[in-house]
Amino acid sequence: MLDKIQVRLDSWFVRHAQGLARFLAVVTGLIWGIDGGLKFSPGLVAAFPSMVQDAAQGQPAWLQGWFHFWYLQVSADPALLVYLVGTLELALSVALLLGFLRKVAYTGGIALSLVIWAVPEGFGGPYGPTSTDVGTGIIYALLFVAFIVIDATFGRGPYTLDGWIIRKFPGWGRLSDIRHYPERPPAD
Repeated sequence: MLDKIQVRLDSWFVRHAQGLARFLAVVTGLIWGIDGGLKFSPGLVAAFPSMVQDAAQGQPAWLQGWFHFWYLQVSADPALLVYLVGTLELALSVALLLGFLRKVAYTGGIALSLVIWAVPEGFGGPYGPTSTDVGTGIIYALLFVAFIVIDATFGRGPYTLDGWIIRKFPGWGRLSDIRHYPERPPAD
């Protein structure tokens, strides 16, 4: 009896993988939108250099050059970097919410997540006996990898702007689809 329930549950997830992934992409887009909007909060620009400097505290000596480099970049023009990251996060949010340029959004999301994880989150560290968190950036990067795997496995999900555009302009799939579908079936 339990085996039959498990098989039904497993097949339900498989049958609905695209819809579940689309729902997860929308929720992730909402989170990125909130995060991107918060980058435009008053006071963040002034506080950002110290956030990067604080991320260096307690890190191993071999990572100090990395954080010093980023502290110098951020200190030179904190508004540029804060607003650039905020704008990229908002663009990523829109792409996820609409299902637009998914290939670009997912790969860009991996890169942006790793930069956030590596600089202001300090690789989630420093790590020691009381460490309990690896940071959120690495988890977001893995989530974007999961989106790529789902798209590559199951193809383009329903309810995406990319799907609508591809129906009008089939070549759009080269920009948006992880697994590109040929415009014409191959000749036998």
